[in-house]
Amino acid sequence: MPSEVDVQTNELFVAMDIEDNPSSLLESESDNSSPQDRAVWSRKIEYLLSLFGFSVGLSNIWRFPYLCMRNGGGAFLVPFFVILFFCGVPLYFLEVSLGQFSGKSPVVVWAISPLFTGLGWLMMIISLVVSWYYNTVIAWVIYYFVHSFFPNIPWATCNNWWNTEKCIVSLKDRSSWNNSLPLMNQSLLATVISQNESLYSSNFSYVSQNLTYNTAAYEFWEYNVLRRSDGIEHPGSVQWHLLLVLFASWVLTFVCLLKGVHSVGKVVYVTVTFPYILLTIIFIRGLTLDGAIDGIIFYVKPDFSKVLNFQVWVEAGMQVFYSLGPAWGGLITMSSFNKFNNKCMKDALCVTLVDGLTSFCAGFVVFSILGFMAHDVHVTMEEISKLATGPGLVFIAYPEALTKLPMPHLWGVLFFLMLITVGVDTQFVMFETVASGLADIFPKKLKSRKVQTAAILCVVLFLLGIPFTTNGGIFIFQLVDWYASTFCIMFGSFLECIVIAWVFGAERFSRDVELMIGRHVPLPMRISWCIVTPLFMLVLFLISVIMYAPPNSSSYTYPDFAIGIGQVFAILPLIPIPVMMIWQLLRSKGPFIKRIKTLASPDSSWGPNSKRHWQTYKMYEYKGGLMNRIKVNLLGDN
Repeated sequence: MPSEVDVQTNELFVAMDIEDNPSSLLESESDNSSPQDRAVWSRKIEYLLSLFGFSVGLSNIWRFPYLCMRNGGGAFLVPFFVILFFCGVPLYFLEVSLGQFSGKSPVVVWAISPLFTGLGWLMMIISLVVSWYYNTVIAWVIYYFVHSFFPNIPWATCNNWWNTEKCIVSLKDRSSWNNSLPLMNQSLLATVISQNESLYSSNFSYVSQNLTYNTAAYEFWEYNVLRRSDGIEHPGSVQWHLLLVLFASWVLTFVCLLKGVHSVGKVVYVTVTFPYILLTIIFIRGLTLDGAIDGIIFYVKPDFSKVLNFQVWVEAGMQVFYSLGPAWGGLITMSSFNKFNNKCMKDALCVTLVDGLTSFCAGFVVFSILGFMAHDVHVTMEEISKLATGPGLVFIAYPEALTKLPMPHLWGVLFFLMLITVGVDTQFVMFETVASGLADIFPKKLKSRKVQTAAILCVVLFLLGIPFTTNGGIFIFQLVDWYASTFCIMFGSFLECIVIAWVFGAERFSRDVELMIGRHVPLPMRISWCIVTPLFMLVLFLISVIMYAPPNSSSYTYPDFAIGIGQVFAILPLIPIPVMMIWQLLRSKGPFIKRIKTLASPDSSWGPNSKRHWQTYKMYEYKGGLMNRIKVNLLGDN
């Protein structure tokens, strides 16, 4: 039975005659408050492929297999998939829902809580910085791809201008290089391999009886591709071969993003599906090689005792979130081009599952080849597995292994073409996040000039990337890569959950999602938004801070000024959060507490990206707010 207050309230609504003129509720709002025309995906499959391409990146190929092998083999899948489904899926669904409901890029979507506008800038800066240096990896791959067509594969011989007298064609030849050394004299053989996480200085040098030798693949990487100096303090000169392939990588990016989301939607048909075809082909070929089964067994053999190790869960969590890509802004950007009623919950489940399975399956491809390599050069899997991560795998171990297969040119072309397609998929999404963000910040100037915006952005990032092509460029690259997302990804994901689940309200956001997809968000998903995911992200963030260490290796220590520059990159994405918070508070009016309450609530531009739902949504919000004000007037502020 309605209370007296409700009766009086309803009478007031009738007296105001709101139902006769609902459009009056929106007359005071600016033109950009209502949903604007925004490009949409031509087909849903294009959207799904873009998410696959963004989430499935190079780390799935060169990092996950190593982590799985190091942390209990098949047993590592237990913490990985537990974290994937209980934390990764809810956070992934939160971001795609946020982008699809609002139809906004990350930098403006935080109209949901303007006090935290800086969180959008954090996402945009992360994508900008990573786009800046990520194309360097693609440039290296293009360089290898081109050389795969040479009549004589350059990393398969020692008679090139860059080779030294210490060069051997492969590890198998190490005994013939010095006839006095028996092939299996393992007691005299010491492998010198840099053990830092990024392994950009992976060393295939071997020391035996004071004699050092290098594989041809190692010397090609070191003395032809990188031509590295002694350190970051010795930048050297620009290497024109790297400058040329870096330019080619940015031309490729521009051409594929020429028409924004419509271009990406067509390109991903090739760039996403092709790597899966090539991985399957390479895996089938790998299974036919001697030693492949030993490599696979070494990869998946479970050691369930490690499941109880806290560090294993931490590494599984790190891999899940770095692979899925929350807080980068890419998920929100790609989802913002969706149709309003797209069933995005199924999309989130599908993409996260595919990402996890791709990581696991990539390990079979990697370790089947490494098993063959270990068998061929007569070393143990424990020894060869040290090469199973980072660029040391992609640019040294795998190229050497491919030269031992029949038709090595074909396998080299297919392998590096696969890496190019995997790399550009991730680059597309990060670049589009930046370009769409700029267009949303300056809609009148840039919305209709997408081609010019993309061209200028590509040119600027290419020019800023020139330092990576110098002799000391690899040290700059490793420094930026080490620090760029060390802290901000975890903290950004944590803050994102807090804003949506606690400031805006998980139940309130769930109603918005229900308006969009026609079903309520499951209770476990909301619990994860509120408690499980933010708590886990906070733990990962604190562990990252506690375990912080500079990217030094056994062969090189970064100088203090370089560490300082790296720390600037680490905190750079975080700076906009307090800055924008202070700026928003200063430009607001009223008592300080009222300013915080006002800025923590959605502004007038927040609402569904659907003209059909917009007026109903605003009417509902207006009535809800008016109801509260009327009750306060009737009962007092108690």
